[in-house]
Amino acid sequence: MKYALYTGCTARESTPELLKSTLTVAKELGIEIEVLNEASCCGAGHLQDFDEFLSLTINARNISLAEKRGLKLVTLCNTCQLMLENTKRKLDSNEDLKEKVNEKLSEIGYKYTGSSKIQHFLYAILEDVGLEEISKHVKRPLNLKIAPFYGCHIIRPSKTHDGDNLNENPYKPNAIENLIKILMGESIEYDSKTRCCGFHVDLQNTPLSEKLTADILIDADNNGAEAIVTPCPLCHLNLDVKQRSAAKEANKNINIPVLHLPQLLGLAFGYSKEELGLNHHIVDVNL
Repeated sequence: MKYALYTGCTARESTPELLKSTLTVAKELGIEIEVLNEASCCGAGHLQDFDEFLSLTINARNISLAEKRGLKLVTLCNTCQLMLENTKRKLDSNEDLKEKVNEKLSEIGYKYTGSSKIQHFLYAILEDVGLEEISKHVKRPLNLKIAPFYGCHIIRPSKTHDGDNLNENPYKPNAIENLIKILMGESIEYDSKTRCCGFHVDLQNTPLSEKLTADILIDADNNGAEAIVTPCPLCHLNLDVKQRSAAKEANKNINIPVLHLPQLLGLAFGYSKEELGLNHHIVDVNL
């Protein structure tokens, strides 16, 4: 099994521990990873607002890198997943637009064909490895109360949701809960697990962004969470890096470790905190 990995910007720069733990967990599960080092930023929804055609062209090029290799394109970031999947959906349903994009791509020697599937790492391992096989790698049962936090773009809009083959309802997702269960942790139920973390809101309204972040943290804390896990590095930045400022804004003491999804897997697989980059977090991870 081999994936073409689109890291996006954040997993290389702001949260390098995500890339580190992903490569560690992939190796444990027998997945060969080819990192698309020549890929560019997806635009994160902001380039799209400025120039949609440029955004489509850039992301068609990113997708074509996996197509050239004949591999599934796997992402680590909810927003990257949305931008790439939106590009694929638009080009695959509009031949004229696809032709125009390819005309521009031909100037630099690329071509988009639509042959590669695009899938977030969470759903890729569930679909290709499966819960039963993943459970065989558990060496250190978690024994923790864990709050799954999906965020926005991995489940919204529902037409781009990539968990369909797993019969997952994007309105009531349970993919992370299923992983937590086989890793022998306890998944807590709380209202905020599919809400917006406020990351993109921060560009326009920082106080509102901090309130959105604080509401999630308080909800998880009130329901007994000992840790939060998220498949999105942007959500991780808000929930971990901004946890202190959000807690101050909410006038509440909050201290909840926030894990990237591969780190949660890696802990259960028996890897050390250093091997998973847990020492790179703002909120100490003492689990």
